[in-house]
Amino acid sequence: MKLVSWNVNGLRACVNKGFMTYFKEADADVFCLQETKLQEGQICMEGMEEYGQYWNYAEKKGYSGTAVFSRMKPLNVTYGIGAPEETEGRVITLEFESFYLVNVYTPNARRDLSRLPYRLEWEELFREYLAGLDAVKSVIVCGDLNVAHQDIDLKNAKSNRGNSGFTDEERAAMTKLLDSGFIDTFRHLYPDRTDMYSWWSFMPKVRERNIGWRIDYFLMSERLAPQLKKASIECGILGSDHCPVTLELEL
Repeated sequence: MKLVSWNVNGLRACVNKGFMTYFKEADADVFCLQETKLQEGQICMEGMEEYGQYWNYAEKKGYSGTAVFSRMKPLNVTYGIGAPEETEGRVITLEFESFYLVNVYTPNARRDLSRLPYRLEWEELFREYLAGLDAVKSVIVCGDLNVAHQDIDLKNAKSNRGNSGFTDEERAAMTKLLDSGFIDTFRHLYPDRTDMYSWWSFMPKVRERNIGWRIDYFLMSERLAPQLKKASIECGILGSDHCPVTLELEL
């Protein structure tokens, strides 16, 4: 089974930059999006007849939002985790026979860290939500988690220490989540791999010089580790300031 996750930073813009070409080439069983930045009825996704479509829209126009396209029909679909400000379209959960799939766009702490307290509250609620699912059946989590967990997950760790996405608090929350029974699939396969990033700022030549951050992930329940076949970061795929990340499992 192949899964893809991509923060498209505006799906309508990404469609105009080759989204469907990659979508067809990827040939995923499940394709998850973050930051769709649209409302219901603002886009028609053609060429997806074999996929069920599941959308979680933010109330604020042009902001946040998630979507999942799945060839497999889920047993159940839920939206959100019961967090405060649950109007931003950040989470979709699909229940399948042997696992839950959770697609997430984690709140950003903001450059001035004004939203860090909310971010940390959200992290606790999200971890508790995943623990509840994991007690029932295995869980696969994908999306933009808005944190570089280790020093090797961004180009300039020293100068970014304490910045949004690399605060001690956000990194500790990620550690706590992993310690609760989950693995970072890419790091599980490539514990020492450097210079592999999934997001680059729009500043000139940053992406060309690969000055990036790895903030997009596939996590999964530890007990699924024996079924893990492949985890990749598709750095060469353009169309967003993020690139897709993929997961392949024997399920």
